[in-house]
Amino acid sequence: MKESNAQIPLSSAALSYQKKMLNPIVFWFAMLVKLPSAVFWRMRIKKLDAEKCAVSLPFSWRTQNPFKSIYFAAMAGAGELSTGALCQLAMSGKGKFSMLVVDFRAEYFKKANSKIIFTCNQGQELAKLLESLAVGEADKLTMISSGVNPQGEEVAKFYVTWSFKRKA
Repeated sequence: MKESNAQIPLSSAALSYQKKMLNPIVFWFAMLVKLPSAVFWRMRIKKLDAEKCAVSLPFSWRTQNPFKSIYFAAMAGAGELSTGALCQLAMSGKGKFSMLVVDFRAEYFKKANSKIIFTCNQGQELAKLLESLAVGEADKLTMISSGVNPQGEEVAKFYVTWSFKRKA
């Protein structure tokens, strides 16, 4: 499958959201209010654009389980954040939507005992789906977030199914 190099233009609202989420201080306060576990686990959004979102999750005492690897819930949170932030960016400036996780599935491949970067790169697919929705219509999209360690090995993959409904 050939990748497209055409960048999706962001609305001014989306650019504002992007700037806030990439600013560590603003992100920290936003997560403290909306998703405090992200603050505790020290997640960071490393990249957020119309194409993809990448979230880092450190390996530390905050994320560690008794087996000396990253707790599955912390990884699930980072995986979900990489899809959810991409959704929020895509919806910014395009009217009102409701969104909800309606299904979640995970696969674990390797022990996560170092920093993991979770990436979702379905921005174009998401943008097309949102544009296709008329007021009152709903649809679902399963978004995939892949967690990779510093050696480039995939340690986990999360399948987050979001339901979207365009509101008046």
